[in-house]
Amino acid sequence: MPKGEEDAPEPTLYALKQLRKSDVIRLKQVEHIQNEKNILELCRHYPFITSYLTSWQDRASLYILLEYSPGGEMFGYLRRAHRFDNTVAQFYAAEITLILVFLHNHGVVYRDLKPENILIDARGHVKLVDFGFAKVVGDRETYTLCGTPEYLSPEVIQSKGHSKAVDWWALGVLIYEMVLGYPPFYADSPIQIYKKIVDSKIVYPTWLQPNTRDIIQRLCTKDLSARLGNLKGGGYEVMRHPFFNGINWRELEAQRMDGPLVPKLRYHGDTQYFETYDPAGPSPDEEYPESMFVEYDHLFRDF
Repeated sequence: MPKGEEDAPEPTLYALKQLRKSDVIRLKQVEHIQNEKNILELCRHYPFITSYLTSWQDRASLYILLEYSPGGEMFGYLRRAHRFDNTVAQFYAAEITLILVFLHNHGVVYRDLKPENILIDARGHVKLVDFGFAKVVGDRETYTLCGTPEYLSPEVIQSKGHSKAVDWWALGVLIYEMVLGYPPFYADSPIQIYKKIVDSKIVYPTWLQPNTRDIIQRLCTKDLSARLGNLKGGGYEVMRHPFFNGINWRELEAQRMDGPLVPKLRYHGDTQYFETYDPAGPSPDEEYPESMFVEYDHLFRDF
């Protein structure tokens, strides 16, 4: 608890992300976790990204202290509702669009957009989390294969080199999943999913609104020279699409209204929107033995 809040009637709650050093090393995630910390520091004041407060480490683990969003993941709301009304999808797609414009203006590609990484705060606004795959690329390309299979773009799957355009493809997939309840590219195995993505053939129901269909088609196009968001106007071209008609972007970014999915919290500190888990595990010496400490701990020197 921060100093000065000890006697507060309702102390501020925070989220603590713990990563075991042995897991980070074994999964070769050292660079990813360093990127995550640095990018969260860069974004700490942006309203739709979970606020970074500080980080530290002990012998066996790394810790990142973050703003707490009591509404849980968008994924849970979508599964309970089966699909969102077009106005709900429009609202959250607009907030995600603002996030992507902000990140891209700072040279950052996110690379892991999906409902599980979108939290809902107490007023129903989004908070993007999990920047483990995010990377500062500027105007360069990168070649790392990372992300969630259903949300990968064709250029990532084909190892052609990718940049910020992958986030706009993922936004199209997200809009589709929000309004239909399932992603456009789905199969029993990742290989089958990848084949469908490379083919880029999307099936649309007849009842889908024309502007919704059009923005998905223009975001989920294999042709990078035609992909909305990757054109001359960048993300601002996405904001001008008719799908977003009626959105006041200035008021939205200022959060002057509540979002459509306001969590029904029963009390201060209610965690009903999150799963519980058993934190028990090996002791620090068992988890991170001296031999591993000597060989690898210098990698976390600046954490």
